[in-house]
Amino acid sequence: MNKLMLALAVSLAFAPAAHSADAGTPSGMPAYGQEKSIPAPKIAKQTLSNGLTVWVVPRQGLPRVDYVLALRGAGFAADAPNQSGFAAMLAGMLNEGTAKRDSRAIAEAAQGMGGEVAASPAADGIILSANALASQAPAMLNLMAEIARQPSFPENEVALAKANALQSLRVSETQPGFRAERAIKKAVYADHPYGRTDPTVESINAVSAEMLRAEHAKRFRPDRALLVVTGRISEAEAMKLARAAFGDWKASGAALPDTPAASAGVKPARILLKRDGSVQSTLRLGSPGIAASAADQIPLRLTSTILGGGFSSRINTNLREEKGYTYGASAGARMSRAGGMMVGGADVRNEVTGASLEEYFKEYKRLGAELVPAKEMDMNKRYVAGGYLLSNQLQRSVASTLAANWLVGLPPEFLGEYVPKIQKVTPEQVRTVARKYFSPENQSIVVVGDPSKLEEQLKPYGAFTVTDK
Repeated sequence: MNKLMLALAVSLAFAPAAHSADAGTPSGMPAYGQEKSIPAPKIAKQTLSNGLTVWVVPRQGLPRVDYVLALRGAGFAADAPNQSGFAAMLAGMLNEGTAKRDSRAIAEAAQGMGGEVAASPAADGIILSANALASQAPAMLNLMAEIARQPSFPENEVALAKANALQSLRVSETQPGFRAERAIKKAVYADHPYGRTDPTVESINAVSAEMLRAEHAKRFRPDRALLVVTGRISEAEAMKLARAAFGDWKASGAALPDTPAASAGVKPARILLKRDGSVQSTLRLGSPGIAASAADQIPLRLTSTILGGGFSSRINTNLREEKGYTYGASAGARMSRAGGMMVGGADVRNEVTGASLEEYFKEYKRLGAELVPAKEMDMNKRYVAGGYLLSNQLQRSVASTLAANWLVGLPPEFLGEYVPKIQKVTPEQVRTVARKYFSPENQSIVVVGDPSKLEEQLKPYGAFTVTDK
């Protein structure tokens, strides 16, 4: 068993038993309390003259301030076809040097303020996060602005980053999960940018300091950016700091075009990726989905949880608990700004590969044909609400959620509206979206494993293309 599967097995083994679909209130205990929503935060909003959007969420508590700067259109979807995965390199290089400091000076400055600063890529943008003691709020925002606006991309750091990226890719290529994920994204998204978020040897080797500087100038611009400030800071002070750090930031050239909508009409594919000698197979099922702001997104989120979003979801209960085919199985929706995909996946023993696909399709059909019982609906609504509330307790999480929602086209009010909307989803809505988005005939199938042990089992599911890539 590889380390990833072992970690998954441990996490599943210790998942809360109270989330079982058949579990009621424990004997002798009072009934579950009413689910609570995240109180809608008071968000002060302002747009600076250069187009930068600033949201301030003052909070009492620890003497700390958190900043999140979201750059829409700077992520993987902006990468050219021959630059797949470039956004990860761009984000990772931001704090490796600026016009004023090298990487060590940046790290020491952040630590001296009692905080840190880092960037991460996503399909629809890049998010730069920072935090510091409240007394260091001005200095940290100035450091964050310096990193966002003046990265220098030193030649030696670029060379090191490329070497590390190539080594990481070589390791990833040995993992069946990486190969399966890459293939299912390509099968579902075809030539859309969302289907090419993983780097290649060629795309990594092509990166240069000049390319990084040119792309940074295109992608980092105030009129496509949101700054969220939260913590022990007043609205007036936060706005003042934002204007001082970012008020003279100017866009360079025309903005990049918006990401086109992902196609919903891609023909399902059947792909068998060779992994000779493997004792297990890695499965992925995928089909086109919807954007994060689409009308069906709320019922689809709950449907995903019921189907394959937790330890006691139907897919995991079936394949793990009842059949013993896998340590963990999942299925659900992934939603971005311009589209999304449905993805199911598990690692199973070779001899039950075909049977596992059969069980996946059985659960997909059942959810689209039968109404979910009230008890199971209530349990999953509690699970979604509780998880969402827990994950958004910290002010850093609130800032990150607001920024992530903004990147995919959701308004700030969604933070407080999500749980009440989940609670209103009906069994009829679940059945409708399950039938619409998890229809078996629309699913692409990717299997990574030994063809000699799998081809016969896969025949009932169509003609598979066998390939090394």
